[in-house]
Amino acid sequence: MNKQTSKKQKSNQIARNKKAYHDYFIESEFEAGLVLEGWEVKSIRDGRIQLKESYVLLKNDEAWLFGAHISPLLSASTHITTDPIRTRKLLLNRREINKLQKAKDIQGYSVVALNLHWSRCHIKVRIAIAKGKKLHDKRQVSKEKDWKREQQRGLKGR
Repeated sequence: MNKQTSKKQKSNQIARNKKAYHDYFIESEFEAGLVLEGWEVKSIRDGRIQLKESYVLLKNDEAWLFGAHISPLLSASTHITTDPIRTRKLLLNRREINKLQKAKDIQGYSVVALNLHWSRCHIKVRIAIAKGKKLHDKRQVSKEKDWKREQQRGLKGR
């Protein structure tokens, strides 16, 4: 057996916004860098981040992550004032920001954060242009998931 195939693949995902997949149809995705402070990186390594209600704010031709909650560690330095829900700047190219701006101007579309992950030694955030789901859309997706689950159970029993 080869060493590379026997090694277990380590997940590089830090946090995931499950609510975004439930509430929106994902149109297109982008990967962005994130401007963080030292205590935030330490907290993220410890897994103290929540993306549940986060979204991307576009103003002055810049993109900002709003609503992401990073809980400070108890061992954080005492001379630093920690703000767990501060807005964090996203690092994107000009044409990516223009695409996001055009999509956000369309009725019913928004820009949401999907997940936070490691890319080499950097922390990146995956954002997406998303269209809001209506209640009947959510019900239809739920029915399809249940149907697929039942099919898998039926195939497994054979």
